[in-house]
Amino acid sequence: MSIDNFPVQLQAAIQQGYLAREFENGLRSRLGFRAIADREVFPNAIGETLTKTRKSLKAPVTTPLNPTTNTNFDNGLTPSTWSIEQYTLSINQYGDTIDLNMVTSGVGIASQFLANANTNGIQAMQSLDRLARNALFGGAQNGVGGYLGGNTRVAATIGSASNVIEVDDIRGFQNVIVNGQVTSVSATNGMTVTVGSDAYTLVAVAADATNVSTAPGGISGQLTFSAAVSVSDGTQGNAVVASVAPLVLRPNGRLTTAGLQTSSAAGIADTLGIQTVLAGVAALRRNNVPMINGAYHCYLDDLQLLSLFRDTDFKYLYRGAYGSEEYRNGQVIELLGVRFIPTTEAPQQLSLGAGPIHRALLVGQGALIEGDCALTGHSDIPDAERALIEMVDSVAMVTREPLDRLRQIIAQSWYWIGGFALPTDVTANVAVIPTATNSYLKRGVVIESLGTDALGLMN
Repeated sequence: MSIDNFPVQLQAAIQQGYLAREFENGLRSRLGFRAIADREVFPNAIGETLTKTRKSLKAPVTTPLNPTTNTNFDNGLTPSTWSIEQYTLSINQYGDTIDLNMVTSGVGIASQFLANANTNGIQAMQSLDRLARNALFGGAQNGVGGYLGGNTRVAATIGSASNVIEVDDIRGFQNVIVNGQVTSVSATNGMTVTVGSDAYTLVAVAADATNVSTAPGGISGQLTFSAAVSVSDGTQGNAVVASVAPLVLRPNGRLTTAGLQTSSAAGIADTLGIQTVLAGVAALRRNNVPMINGAYHCYLDDLQLLSLFRDTDFKYLYRGAYGSEEYRNGQVIELLGVRFIPTTEAPQQLSLGAGPIHRALLVGQGALIEGDCALTGHSDIPDAERALIEMVDSVAMVTREPLDRLRQIIAQSWYWIGGFALPTDVTANVAVIPTATNSYLKRGVVIESLGTDALGLMN
């Protein structure tokens, strides 16, 4: 095939790069979760998965060497080593296509051709952004549940002390990390889980045949423990939190998503405030999570941003900046080491009684890995074919000449081969970083809250 096989109206658009620019404009039309991903390229012929190994540091030495043992070839030293942890990045192919009938398009063929390219670009951007978001919140790729994993509540009160309880979401409870590898929870590889007020050892997890979870992407199911859970702990609505769960923050110290309320004892609704954000920043700094270009990113939807603008502490801290372009337009704001980025891709959840649930995600560098397959856009056909494939931000746009019997229909398609994964930081423990938390996933914090509409009502 050659560019000469395309209608003359379209050849200029292809040769001069108009097509690629239209596609690129669509890809970069907005900020999104994909922007925080560290990019890695899958080598050719690597297969469908890539296992990455991350090593730990060694704990500092604070005890002086004993002079009396400084003998022989080892000088009294005992060799120590570092630990490892592994995560697997799986790749899949995503794409879509749109047809352009040159006859029915009439005189508008060139503009519709570019409009199709722009539409494909926007679709590709939103698709990859949503895949990145789902990996961050859902985290099925590496088996540790994502930044919402390991944090749920009892779904039904047990009638008497029982080893089994029903929970709203089993993500984050299914696996533990043993010697750096993700391993299923079992009697020999248990997980410490706090149910209500007491800690228990989790030994088995089972998903429900019919999923009734209320969480975005959640999986309802049963948790089985080595000892019976008391009725007081196994009461509906009680928090169920894994000892290795990522941090989930809520205003006014609410323990579960269902615990969010329209007012507190002080008459304050459970909406987003700057103090909750700063608590998330403190958690990231305790784990020494690197910033992204000088600030942590906080992705939030517009109603959470509106709640932030209404927060008294936020107004006080931002005093003097009311005339700024960011405040006037409600755009990206940088404050106290946080870059607030509004997005329409933040996961939404229907009301559990007090109003719809909104979720912000506060992240640092390294929270997400994007794997791009090196074969994307590859062709064994000579370079004469290259005008038909444009690579933009690791996404391939393919424009196919009319091959139908009447030579009327041009196909405009895009595809991407890759995947997203959440690397863990298990080896960054208190021996290496004294202030480190016990979470497997340390580079992000989810903040759940109710929202506020333009009239100050809960939404």
